[in-house]
Amino acid sequence: MAFADSDPAGRAYDGSAPAAVKILVAGGFGVGKTTLVGAVSEVAPLRTEEYLTVASVGVDDVEGVERKATTTVAMDFGRIMVNPKLVVYLFGTPGQERFWFMWNDLVHGALGAVVIADTRRLESSFASIDFFESRGIPFVIGVNCFHGHQERSEREIREALDLDPEVPLVMGDMRQRAVGRDLLLALAEHLIAANSVT
Repeated sequence: MAFADSDPAGRAYDGSAPAAVKILVAGGFGVGKTTLVGAVSEVAPLRTEEYLTVASVGVDDVEGVERKATTTVAMDFGRIMVNPKLVVYLFGTPGQERFWFMWNDLVHGALGAVVIADTRRLESSFASIDFFESRGIPFVIGVNCFHGHQERSEREIREALDLDPEVPLVMGDMRQRAVGRDLLLALAEHLIAANSVT
């Protein structure tokens, strides 16, 4: 996404408040949601991370992410000013099951969602996919290829996640701003396509 002082037609900003679009970033514990929001936000993102302590032992499943030292306990928040008339607000959801009750509040007003998946434990994204499908909220899948390492093919991932053919899937390292941009553009195109059908 490019940032601009005028809209694509070159018109000057008239001072009115920009239209706001709300996008959720969801997925399992430790898949890269906080990382994605931080990579694409044009402002320092709001993070509600806390250190994992012995109190979470037996509560939070850290299998596959044993080195993870912090966890989101409320949400992440970032902003992208597309142009003076359009701003995108990103809300990263907490991934642990004990915080899923917050998703019902965070989803209000969301235009769409990005679900981050980790090929080492794809099952951690099932709940997010089910959540958005049950509410009819369009979403895209972002497969976090840590350090550029891709363990499964797109076809294998689609089959494992039981995705409808029209759901976009983008693979890449979520630490890279360009990958986050591609994910958000894929979501925008998906939303436009969905609205043109209805």
